[in-house]
Amino acid sequence: MKFLFDFFPIILFFIAYKWQGIYAATVIAIAASAVQVAYYWLKNKSFETTHVATFLIITVFGGLTLYLQDEAFIKWKPTIVNWLFGLVCLGSQFIGKQPVIQRMMKGNISLPDNVWTNLNAMWAAFFIFLGGINLCVMYNFDTDTWVNFKLFGMLGLTLLFVVLQGFYLMKHIQEDPDTQETNQETNQELK
Repeated sequence: MKFLFDFFPIILFFIAYKWQGIYAATVIAIAASAVQVAYYWLKNKSFETTHVATFLIITVFGGLTLYLQDEAFIKWKPTIVNWLFGLVCLGSQFIGKQPVIQRMMKGNISLPDNVWTNLNAMWAAFFIFLGGINLCVMYNFDTDTWVNFKLFGMLGLTLLFVVLQGFYLMKHIQEDPDTQETNQETNQELK
């Protein structure tokens, strides 16, 4: 459900583009991003950093697109967002006690420190790669192709990356100490 919530502005952008074109889609994306931030605040009484950063960037680049009637600005937005996230991941390797990916996921899985560092570096590289691919599509294909890539290509690459990352993590996930004790007790009872 969170995955769909995170992609809500992109999906609405895609629908609005197919229906009314790039400028209407830009307005819809800005509004959808604002709704996303507001809804999250009302539900959790806090902001999610990625939603706020995305909202600010889409407002600036979308606003420039609308004001200057130049679609290049909105096309740059995915690159800026992905590169920003990539830089945050890279910076967290050196600033703070834990990489940002570890801070975000440590409540869900337990990994050795070196695996957290590797995972964080993989995400940084992926975000930088995704931003670069966006520029390639933006400058070498028409707007229809770019819009399709923005939804289906970026989403597909992200899903592929998450699946590949899952295979990498399967080798390294550590069981929670409480779970290990319960499993050992169960195994002894079975003997």
